[in-house]
Amino acid sequence: MLSQLDSQQLAYAASVDRCLLTHNRVDFERLHLEYMTEGREHSGIIVTPQKNAYEIVQRVAILLNTLTADEIANQLLYV
Repeated sequence: MLSQLDSQQLAYAASVDRCLLTHNRVDFERLHLEYMTEGREHSGIIVTPQKNAYEIVQRVAILLNTLTADEIANQLLYV
């Protein structure tokens, strides 16, 4: 999916029932709002700051150990 548009990335993630992890807060906030306004569903969007990989993994692990896939679906989450 390299070089694909953000909208294509989210559509693909939704089609294979995968949550999307991104640093791109602005574009994915917009896409999330579009999905919700249009009644479309996605498997979740996790926005993370650009930190070192270890810190990102720690933050995401906390989230994934706290919420189920059903609780993440259609959510825009920040870690």
